[in-house]
Amino acid sequence: MGDTARQSAGQAAEDLSQERELTEEERLLRRRARRIDAYRKAGRTLARLELLAPLRERLARLDGAEALHDLDEPSDLYGNGIVEALEERVAALLGKEAAAFFPTGTMAQQVALRCWAGRSGNPTVALHALAHPEVHERNAFREVSGLRPVHVTSEPRQPSADEIRGFEEPFGALMLELPLRDAGFVLPTWEELTEVVAAARERDAVVHFDGARLWETTVHFGRPLDEIADLADSVYVSFYKSLQAYGGAALAGPRTLIEEAKTWRHRYGGAVFQQFPTVLSALAGLERELPRLPEYVTHARVVAAALREGFTQAGLPWARVHPEVPHTFDFQVWLPYGVDEVSEAAIRQSEETGTALFINPWDEKGPGLSMTEVYVRAAALEWTAADVRTAAADFAARLPGAGARSTTA
Repeated sequence: MGDTARQSAGQAAEDLSQERELTEEERLLRRRARRIDAYRKAGRTLARLELLAPLRERLARLDGAEALHDLDEPSDLYGNGIVEALEERVAALLGKEAAAFFPTGTMAQQVALRCWAGRSGNPTVALHALAHPEVHERNAFREVSGLRPVHVTSEPRQPSADEIRGFEEPFGALMLELPLRDAGFVLPTWEELTEVVAAARERDAVVHFDGARLWETTVHFGRPLDEIADLADSVYVSFYKSLQAYGGAALAGPRTLIEEAKTWRHRYGGAVFQQFPTVLSALAGLERELPRLPEYVTHARVVAAALREGFTQAGLPWARVHPEVPHTFDFQVWLPYGVDEVSEAAIRQSEETGTALFINPWDEKGPGLSMTEVYVRAAALEWTAADVRTAAADFAARLPGAGARSTTA
């Protein structure tokens, strides 16, 4: 290991020692502040996340809005005007009769599934144990909407048709998260998906897609968006997760369902007075980002392969990119180190080289095992495979024990 790497490792150890003297909350806040500051100052970053950009840059997203909608028409009031224009466009893209704009996906999906429960007479919703409502929404289905979630599987993969057919009790709706984020943004094959949907239909259940990132799935499935959405009775999509809008979501499905959903939207507090800035940003995402998503997915496969190669060349004892070939333009990286160690290495790489490889926080997945998510969007298109391999090797050199491994390799 060279002098620069030794100095970096020594400083990293000192910083970690100082961090351990803080409370857990203080440590997390300090690390987050350092991570974001290093990311913002980096001259080159694999992912340029708009949600972390200053307000001035966020507002610049609306530059050229004249091409997105007639700006001389009156502002929207409680969901009319430009909001209705967005709803019509989404319905057309997804091949559904109608769509409703919601401020959040959490609200949209609760409304959709409680409407289906009223029609079926069964409030039981079959879904994956790692589905977003079960992991990230504080039991909202149960606590707010009177729904009863049951888990088809907890395995880190999509549910199978056999699991749907053999589930031990009736359910009114099957909710499929496409892709399943917490399992690694994984998707079934097209054949598997159609079989799962058919299995649910055999049980007289409706099918709802949690399609927050459904926009990203066309390359993997080899089908257009409307053909994918046509498998489901209703579909939720997000505007900020793939399309970089300020926020917002849409629920699409039969017109009668959407009319009822708008009633419940009001009851849930989703009839917002004016939403034109968020809606304009969603229209910008549909116009500017949506056509580029297949390119991002294709390049994500280049980035994932280069990361594996870079880690191997650096002599890491074990590393995992999951899925090995990404299903969308998001994927996971797993490394056999504690969160403190990998977080410090990622931050220090950004601070010392001006190149930010890993932007997102690392999560502890077990003793000495950490995972982070990698997003491949427009900024990543400027990175060649060689650039990624070099950055991966530089990152690995900042991990504890890197010098010993490279010496003995």
